[in-house]
Amino acid sequence: MFGPGIVLLLVPILAIGVVFIPFVYHNRLIRLRNEVGNGWRQIDVQLKRRHDLIPNLVDAVRGVMDFERETLTAVIEARTNALTPRSPADAAVKEAQLSQALGRLLAVAENYPALKSNENVRMLQEELSATENKVGFARQFYNDIATRYNTAQQVFPSNLFAGIFHFTPAELFEITEAADRAVPTVDLSRRSPKAE
Repeated sequence: MFGPGIVLLLVPILAIGVVFIPFVYHNRLIRLRNEVGNGWRQIDVQLKRRHDLIPNLVDAVRGVMDFERETLTAVIEARTNALTPRSPADAAVKEAQLSQALGRLLAVAENYPALKSNENVRMLQEELSATENKVGFARQFYNDIATRYNTAQQVFPSNLFAGIFHFTPAELFEITEAADRAVPTVDLSRRSPKAE
């Protein structure tokens, strides 16, 4: 069927393909892994910004809310805890706890007319809100690329090479729905009953 010339030509082409194909999949997985790392760095930048804003907010409300020490302490402790995540999943849990503590702080701040009219507190709240949005976008980007990377490790034939080259799945940055719902939305521009 095939002449000896064609067989002699096909053998080196197949040999090159057998050697070359693993490198193609290996390089693709490396590219995806690097994109996952970049996605995580984007989240990290936004979380650092959020963590940097929190002490300013606590300082701004401390004088007025001095007897609400437990609420302020909870925010400070949650922030400190969030500064040392061990993994994306751990970061998600710690950030959810920080969001809950911040939500409680802002809910309590609703009862203080002096805080509601404080321009510095209002500005910090707006910056925190904008940063939360950026964290959300960065989280979405990271989870999208991490899912692509994980899928590339699971589909044939790249799954063969992922195992050979010891690629491991990326953790997703997931905040539970309960944590998302637990954070109250606070509008410091409304008047509270104590203000009247």
